Amino acid sequence: MSTTTTTPPAARPAPLSQRSPGSGFRKFKNSSATVVLTAAMVLAMIPLVLIIFEVTRRGIGVVNLDFFTQTEPPPRREGGGYAAGFVGTLYIMALAVLMSIPFGIATAVYIVEYGPNRLTSSIRFFTDVMTGIPSIFVGLFVYGLLVIGWGGMGFGTFVGAVAIAVMMLPIVTRSAEEMLRLVPNELRNASYGLGARKWQTIVHTVLPAAAPGLATGSMLAVARGIGETAPLLLTAFGSGLVVTAMQGSAQGAVPMQLYRGAAQPFEAGVDRAWGAALCLFVLVVLFTIVARWIGSRASVGSR
Repeated sequence: MSTTTTTPPAARPAPLSQRSPGSGFRKFKNSSATVVLTAAMVLAMIPLVLIIFEVTRRGIGVVNLDFFTQTEPPPRREGGGYAAGFVGTLYIMALAVLMSIPFGIATAVYIVEYGPNRLTSSIRFFTDVMTGIPSIFVGLFVYGLLVIGWGGMGFGTFVGAVAIAVMMLPIVTRSAEEMLRLVPNELRNASYGLGARKWQTIVHTVLPAAAPGLATGSMLAVARGIGETAPLLLTAFGSGLVVTAMQGSAQGAVPMQLYRGAAQPFEAGVDRAWGAALCLFVLVVLFTIVARWIGSRASVGSR
């Protein structure tokens, strides 16, 4: 006697009239959350858009070739530029990058690849504390340690770069640590399986895989450092002339000239300050774009 089995028909979705009454409420909650989050995003963007618009509107008419090649004239006089500030900013930031980014990434590598231990816990704690320290405290610390410590002559480009590097170092360290933790352990294990040593795995596998994030985090630190004013007021002291000396001469910087120009009661000086603000904004954007491009090329090359 043969038996036949019948396969039940595939389940079909219930008609809308027979569905759970809670489904409509869930759709309503989902739509409401979407609307609320979108509105929050728009509200958060409004101040940024207004700032960009106002800085561009007030500064675009001031920025020209002379603004980058001429020094600042007396406050009442129109024209001129912030050549001294641009040279000083690039000089200081170049030194600060050399001081902070390699040490910050090396610290993050030690925390992630050689921890956890008591030392890495202490490093992470002090890094978190340094991230929240006001910049004026950093300026006072470097002022007392180097400016006064060198008999009152320790001011200028190098000391200003040290102050900016102290501000950048915890940002580089924390961002690099998070990026290194995102590298899958499978990549490390594959490198070890091929016979690579730990330092070879870090240099040839971990760092290239985390390169885009490391570049982005470094640029965040540069963006923080390039706009700092308080540490430079206490270490670089500011100058209206182009200075190439490493130490012993006051060095100019765009943030300091911007601060002093905005505090002037003369319209010409205030207009130059708006132009400097626009240039700082453009510099930060350019650094970020270049960093993302370098990081993406490094990521492709490591595959």
